[in-house]
Amino acid sequence: MLRPGRPEGTKLPERRFRELEHAHDSGANLPFWLAHAARTRWGTELAIRPVSEAVLVRATVKWLVGRADYVIHAAAYADVAACTRRPDTAFAANVHGTQTVLDAVVASPVKRLVFVSSASVYGDGTPAEDSVVRFTEDQPLTPISVYANTKLWGEHQARLMLGGSGTEYSIVRYFSVYGDPQIPKPGSHSWMVPWLALSAHTGQPMRLNGGGHEVRDMVHVEDIAHATILALVTDRAAGQAINIGTGIPTSVRRIAELIAAHYPEAAFVETPTPDGDPRGGCADTRRATDLLGWHPAITLSEGIDRYVHWLNTTPDAVPDWFTAPTTAAASAA
Repeated sequence: MLRPGRPEGTKLPERRFRELEHAHDSGANLPFWLAHAARTRWGTELAIRPVSEAVLVRATVKWLVGRADYVIHAAAYADVAACTRRPDTAFAANVHGTQTVLDAVVASPVKRLVFVSSASVYGDGTPAEDSVVRFTEDQPLTPISVYANTKLWGEHQARLMLGGSGTEYSIVRYFSVYGDPQIPKPGSHSWMVPWLALSAHTGQPMRLNGGGHEVRDMVHVEDIAHATILALVTDRAAGQAINIGTGIPTSVRRIAELIAAHYPEAAFVETPTPDGDPRGGCADTRRATDLLGWHPAITLSEGIDRYVHWLNTTPDAVPDWFTAPTTAAASAA
């Protein structure tokens, strides 16, 4: 049972958090959902200070972290294709930026840091015959992209610097995050639901990378936020890496079919698999259940319904570049 304002078996203080440092390039308004999760579950208000470009400015990060009780480090250049094109930028944001945050945390009274990692650290894994790979936290980590490699470095560095220090740490490995107001970026092939939904919404064919046979574990940002807050404050999560996914494998084609149900004229076109794109799989969620008591609440069908509703009711949701005659096609290819 949960006592009012404080979850059982956590380090969440009776008083409100003073500060929560957060930024994440998921595009799905994670700060809002983090605050929402704490408020609805425990009656706790979070003071959130976003940190993005400022993550590279040591003085700014040191000042912010010095005023924090807990830190969620989710700031990243979170785009597989962009990191592949510009590994120097990926290094600056995801490696140097993470080191800046860790240095500030070590020199502060912060109680715990949650490092937001990615399922991409698993690479392709080794699927059993005629089955989808299910990634477990303790299996070998074999990233196949620059982005994934920077995330794996961040995991190792958090352990090295915080293990045995006065600050606890937890690592959360997000699977495929989606939810409004997430919008794809030019030149990217990340964020499957927005790419497919915006294509159908604007009358463009939905591009099925790899023929639509790749598999994703789609987890709604609202569920992501709830799990992240639990990893921040649950005693047993300290020192652990935890998958945050649904455990349900869904093919890219099936995701497109769920979206197409809202757009009767939608068409599909098969395209090659982009460089660095993993075959995919799904999360083994037993650790999240055992340590956090967490279960995803939003089904993919419901999440897609919510996203399409947001598209239909938000006049400025579609960026201009997406409907440009050549740009959209080149970006989605």
